[in-house]
Amino acid sequence: MNPASPPDKALRKRRIRPRWTAVGMASALSRRPLLAGVAGTVVAVLMASLSIGTLYQGRQGVLDHARETSANLVAIISSDIARNVEIYNLSLNAMVEGAQNPAIMALSPALRHQILFDRAISAAYISGAYVLDAYGNVTAEAKDAPFPAGSFADREYFYAQQRSPSAGLYFSHPFASRLRATPTIGMSRRINAPDGSFAGIALLAMNLAYFNSLLDKLNVGAEGSIFIIHQDGTMIARKPFRENIVGHKIASSLTFARMANAGSGSYVAVSPVDGVRRLYTFSRVPGTPFIAAVAPAEDDVLGPWRERSRIVGALTLLSGLSFVAVSWLLALSLRERARAQEELVLLAGTDALTGLPNRRAFDERMDEEWRRGRRAGTPLSMLFIDVDYFKPYNDTYGHALGDDALATVAHSIATAVRRPGDVPARYGGEEFVVLLPDTPSEGALHIAEAIRQGVLACAIPHRASPLGTVTVSIGCATASPPGLGGPYGLLGAADQQLYKAKAAGRDCVRPLTHMPAAVVNS
Repeated sequence: MNPASPPDKALRKRRIRPRWTAVGMASALSRRPLLAGVAGTVVAVLMASLSIGTLYQGRQGVLDHARETSANLVAIISSDIARNVEIYNLSLNAMVEGAQNPAIMALSPALRHQILFDRAISAAYISGAYVLDAYGNVTAEAKDAPFPAGSFADREYFYAQQRSPSAGLYFSHPFASRLRATPTIGMSRRINAPDGSFAGIALLAMNLAYFNSLLDKLNVGAEGSIFIIHQDGTMIARKPFRENIVGHKIASSLTFARMANAGSGSYVAVSPVDGVRRLYTFSRVPGTPFIAAVAPAEDDVLGPWRERSRIVGALTLLSGLSFVAVSWLLALSLRERARAQEELVLLAGTDALTGLPNRRAFDERMDEEWRRGRRAGTPLSMLFIDVDYFKPYNDTYGHALGDDALATVAHSIATAVRRPGDVPARYGGEEFVVLLPDTPSEGALHIAEAIRQGVLACAIPHRASPLGTVTVSIGCATASPPGLGGPYGLLGAADQQLYKAKAAGRDCVRPLTHMPAAVVNS
């Protein structure tokens, strides 16, 4: 088969990459199983944060919608009041023009009445229209009835015009009318004599029922409030109605201070009237001293959102905790699996009788240490150990005691080999090996002698041996990679030295004293 073309190779790499990525992630989780729990917790926290952020944005959206709705209601109230005030002002201007015209005032009472009060009579919520002279006495009235007796010079709507030629259209504070039992606001304009001096006022008595009827048409929730307030803090009208507050000043309250210093705006505050936290939206009514405000209760506005948030929050918390629990269960399961795998690997590479690494594990470590020694240029030493006369021992004492003897020898070997990098192993039967990285021949000979002395110190009886106790013979070999042709060449050299130790009478150590001309890898 011809090699694949470069585009084909790139395509194959692109196809393979996702699979290797998944394998890499699985491998990372298998090496660090707790990452699954941490990752699951992080994902759950991120999901919860996203949910909380979405809920918070929803809250802001609800509040913004409430403010927008309130602003529309304020605009409706302001527009209605401004339109009616404009009509009332036209009536007052007509009354002033007629009162200042000598020709009209010289007409018959019936004709003069028709000219002066034609527009005022048709205006809604106007309970009375009057012309007062400079002393506050009524000189003309819209209703066909006897003029009210007495002077009205003590009224705010009168002396405000009397004192200021530039008062213009003046709105009094609410007052109890002497002529009728209804709360009233006086709207007045100044009448001047031909020489410009004060000659009286034109007056319209506006019933406060107008404001109440206007507010009654609107709904801002069970705990909401709508009100119209004078710019000096006097309450003109309020829904829900409170008799003890209408006509009284609340200028000292913090909520009013926000309105008094701005033409319009929106803010959140606790009402000084009933202690309810509300969202205030207000605007000044053009051409009047009035401020219209709509204040839905925060609980009314956020009630549905809070209900949804409780449900979503509970579901988010439940799903997040479930996800975290599943993630940590998976992490613990992976950890147990990793531990089991490590134990299996350890068992697969461990000799069951002695607890030392077995031949398979030893061969893997030997290859690794050989490559490491070759890179670093450091020597490796090998010990090949054989238990002397072990077959006669088994025949004499039985295999059970033979296994105990091997375990004791293995313990002596492990005791003498103390460095973490050294590798003692059972090579097979009664044979043991020890790999000593970065160890010259002198160090290897010292360790070998320590092993031999350790076995002797155990004093295991062996009447089938000429020596009377269990002993070992040890062959030593040292090489600097790539000397001796490879790791198995080093192992073969140590094995040859073991045979020399046996030939020399056993219970001895024989080091490699010269380099063989050639060693064939086994």
